[in-house]
Amino acid sequence: MATRKVCLPKAKIASMSSAEKSKVVNAKKNAASRGDGKRSSESNVKGARKPGATLRDWFNKEKWTNVETGEECGAPAAYKKLKFGRSKGKKVRKTTKGKNRNFLSTKEGAGMTSKGVKRYRKNNPGSKLKTAVTGKVKPGSKAAKRRKSFCARSKSWTGPRGKAARKRWKC
Repeated sequence: MATRKVCLPKAKIASMSSAEKSKVVNAKKNAASRGDGKRSSESNVKGARKPGATLRDWFNKEKWTNVETGEECGAPAAYKKLKFGRSKGKKVRKTTKGKNRNFLSTKEGAGMTSKGVKRYRKNNPGSKLKTAVTGKVKPGSKAAKRRKSFCARSKSWTGPRGKAARKRWKC
């Protein structure tokens, strides 16, 4: 089902007449009732984006508001905190010794420990980092595909840690 709400920057809504507001809202409601995801281009709002502003500026710096209700709209607060592109989260300290170690030693097969992966994912929300595929896997399974991908990616690793990691992954 298509959404029925229309969100625009608060400053733009303040400069619009009530007729313009109702025109945009009605166009969106009609499109939604037809099952269309977009309203017609006839109801486009001119001058909503400031000249020279990038799309990122437009989304991040403007206060987006629902034209009909006046409530703030947009993604949940947790999503707004995320940055566009690849964000640089907190790094996990590379330790191979002691109680709070995050990496295995070369003798143990290199790579991250499960504890290290958990800590990394906590510091970097949205991360999909997983531990190594070390056990027996069914051909064609997700784990088998991850292993195949890792082995192809790490072919050129010739250092001692790289060799140990490849051996642990059974490449």
